[in-house]
Order: sequence, then C-alpha cells, then structure tokens
Amino acid sequence: MRVGAFVLAAQFPGQGHEEALHRAVRSAEVAEEAGLDAVWLAEHHFVPYGVCPSAVTLAALLLGRTRTIGVGTAVSVLPTTHPVALGEQAALLHLTSGGRFTLGVGRGGPWVDLEVFNSGLGAYEEGFPESLELLMRWLREPRVGSSGERFDFREVPVVPRPDDPLENPGPGVIVACTSPASVRLAAAHGLPMLLGMHSTDEEKAEMVALWRKCALAAGSSPEAVAAAGHVAAGVVQIGDRRPEAAETLLKAMPGWFHHGLTAHVTVDGRARRMRDPLAYTELLCELHPVGPPRLCADRLSATSERTGIHRFALLAEGSGDLAATEENLRRLGSDVLPLLD
Repeated sequence: MRVGAFVLAAQFPGQGHEEALHRAVRSAEVAEEAGLDAVWLAEHHFVPYGVCPSAVTLAALLLGRTRTIGVGTAVSVLPTTHPVALGEQAALLHLTSGGRFTLGVGRGGPWVDLEVFNSGLGAYEEGFPESLELLMRWLREPRVGSSGERFDFREVPVVPRPDDPLENPGPGVIVACTSPASVRLAAAHGLPMLLGMHSTDEEKAEMVALWRKCALAAGSSPEAVAAAGHVAAGVVQIGDRRPEAAETLLKAMPGWFHHGLTAHVTVDGRARRMRDPLAYTELLCELHPVGPPRLCADRLSATSERTGIHRFALLAEGSGDLAATEENLRRLGSDVLPLLD
C-alpha cells in the first residue's frame, strides 16, 4: 500500500494566500521526512478553496526542494491549458527529476476560468477527449501534428523527450474520474484513475470494475489491468481518540468549504448545487481515516480490500493550522504506515 499527501493549498477563513502556500510547501517537505510515497498537488483559479493556480509550477518547486518523494498533480485542468504546453512541462519535470513526477489531469468544472483563459464552454463540455488524446500522443511519440476540432497544427518534433523511450516511456499519467464517461475514457487510454474523496468504497469499487472491463475491451493486457495504479483521494486526521480527531475537522473544514466553494462562478450562469459544508465534513470523517492510528490503518486497509485500490492521496491540512498539519503528517508516517500491510 502506498500512502501520499493530497495538498490543496487551502485558504481557511482569516488566512492569506502566502500562509496557505507556505503550508502547502511545508506539507510536501514534511511528507518526505515522514516517509510518505508521494505528494499530490491541486490546482484552482480565483477561489480560496485552493490558491495554487498551477500545479505543475508548484510541482517544479517541490521537486527541487525534495529528493526522494514522488510529486504529482491532482490535477492539472486540461480544458484551460494547451495539451502540448502541459506535455512539454510534464516531460521536463519527468526528465529533470529522475522520474519522480506524475501528471494528473482532469476536466475541471464549468467555471469562469473558461472565459478568462479564452477556452470556451465547449472545451469543458466536449473537448476533454480531444485534449487527452493530443496530450498522450505528445508524451509518447517523437513527432506530433493535429487536425482536430480544437487543435489544428502542422507536425512538429517533440522536445524534450527521453533518449530511449523503450527504457523510459515518459511521465506517468493519471485521470481524475467522476462519471462513467470519464472512466471509459481513462480505460480506453489504459490510464489509471484518481477517484474523489466524496466517493464511498462501493462507488469506487464500481468505477474500478467498469474501468477494468473497458480497459480489457480496449486491448489492455490482463497484466496491465491488474497492475493499474489507481489513486483514492481522502482526508486524514490522526488523534488519540476518534471524537477529538473528528472535532478538529468539524471545527475548521465547514468554514473552509463555505468560504471556498461558494466562490466558484459558473461561466454561463448555470445554477449549481453545493453540499452542506457541515454534513459534507461529517461524511468525510465517516469515509476516511479519522481517529487513532489503528482505526486509520484499518480504514485504509478496508478501502483497499473493497476497491482494489492500493494508492492513497490524503488531505492532512483539514485543521487549517500549519503546526497541526505537520504533526498530522508525521503521525501518518510514524504511527499509521507501520500498521499497513
């Protein structure tokens, strides 16, 4: 089982952007010290839910600050960027970090970002498959051109790329999946999934089963399907007693959810339904490792057994406090990881 940290650079009420970003950087540094497998970086625009606007830029900084831990994006939003530009950045980080970088990509939402970056609503509603196809060609082929609906350009050489693609096929790629359509798309490319923290174990298991069926139908080998490194996102809060650990999150996360999620603005004025912040926090405390180390280890093991997922990206900054976040990560490494199979 491989356990990593999920870093949102969350801006809790009363905090500034610098404080949130400093906590994000320290989370990665402490995650490496604690022996975690990876740090996964979120990307958002114009909202305090997360104040990192470029996960690949923050990944570059953290790859320079660390030496052994994996660093991935969770996720870079494809509809608001050019797949070739993102592919170039991913290849650069892969080659200069000794293979420690993983590119996570996703569809994002129907937010005003699409207007600001001149992508248009179509890039979100219909354009994701074309963007993913172009990105994967860029990461795997020596020369690429495009004649698609959104991207149309002459063939150009791919720079940089590994000297020996057979030995070094390039950066790993993972796709955020929230619907059967996105599961099928990831499976068609043989790419593992990143599944959200709101999903139950039963929902995750259904998505993994669908992915396996579609990946086999698309020509992936049974060995590749069995070895797919899907990642489950979640929260973690370690305490000596479960009520105390849950209380830490219940005091801080609802305010952050309300502060951060209500700031989203849709590009076309469509109505959007937001979860009740307190009820959502309570749900996350029930679904994920919140409590004493033994309970946390058992919760992770149960999810892994039920879903077939053996990699986790756990949000440790739910207290909103830097010192508490660092202690949470250290206890995850020292008290929980030794209890996992």
